[in-house]
Amino acid sequence: MRLTTLGDLLLDVIVRLDQPLVPGDDQTAVTRTGPGGQAANVAAWAAALGAEARFVGRRGDDPASEIVTAALAGYGVDVVGPVGGRTGVVVSIASAGDRTMASDRGVSPTLEPRDLDAAWFDCDVLHLSGYSLLRDPIASASVSAAALAREHGAQIAVDISTWTLVDDAFRERVRTIAPDVVFATEAEYDAVGELDTRWVLKRGARGLDVDGKSYPSAATDVVDTTGAGDALAAGYLIGGAELGLEAAARCCAQMGAMP
Repeated sequence: MRLTTLGDLLLDVIVRLDQPLVPGDDQTAVTRTGPGGQAANVAAWAAALGAEARFVGRRGDDPASEIVTAALAGYGVDVVGPVGGRTGVVVSIASAGDRTMASDRGVSPTLEPRDLDAAWFDCDVLHLSGYSLLRDPIASASVSAAALAREHGAQIAVDISTWTLVDDAFRERVRTIAPDVVFATEAEYDAVGELDTRWVLKRGARGLDVDGKSYPSAATDVVDTTGAGDALAAGYLIGGAELGLEAAARCCAQMGAMP
């Protein structure tokens, strides 16, 4: 299985709280830093699960980029795309099995169609992050990447990623791409509307639904849910629902979004 992802490679800062934050005061926490971004996470999990994985995206040329690029490559991912600018940072605050995120995507959304090399999309599956479909130029690059992947006979997967930011332009881009598989929560499904595709509905602790069949989540001790949906997507694309749920459970049992 050869899987290519397109999207963001960011610096993740994970903060695990034992007690809620106190405005204007201090609170103790356990922290972790490392590579992140939905597309990067999916690529890392795909490589960890035995696939050939490639990440495509624009990344910075600052010290943070050196750290996250080396870390992602360390998982066995082929990291390609233009370099220059400032690396984005995501701060994820994990508490009581939930997480709140503050996202700065840096230079990632400036990926353009002209930056793409057709050879990068010689794969079995192209996975696109919904965040990459929100605004140009990366949205147009995503549509172009899907066309290049189709020329190589690849299937296309899209993770909707957000329901609050879905608008008519986003819906039109998804319909233009015509994905074979779409990952979504119930709220994201409702926001996008009807598509001729296979929906993988993510239900958190309740597992997922595919083609009208429900699959229960795998048992785990939840430490941090950051990246669980990305692990699920990688596992599903490589080995189906059961592998996806096993990968999601592994992700939830640790801090951080990567294996």
